[in-house]
Amino acid sequence: MTGWREGIERFLATDPGDIGCDESRAALHLYAEFLAAGVDVAERCPGLASHLAACRACAEDADGLLAAVQNHDPDSAASDLDP
Repeated sequence: MTGWREGIERFLATDPGDIGCDESRAALHLYAEFLAAGVDVAERCPGLASHLAACRACAEDADGLLAAVQNHDPDSAASDLDP
């Protein structure tokens, strides 16, 4: 039975600056915009960067949002609305 031991080790290794899943999800749009603009997110939002380094689920959400932001073309979005 090693599951509990791994959980405790992961908990003890958690950065105290980690802002958690709820706050991270609320700020993911900023994370994606900052990264797309070349901003050092670890410096600008250390708690968010810390959380994304530790939480695979939130990191995957952030990667998907970043991909969407990087692939977004405002001109093509406007043409999608034209009949």
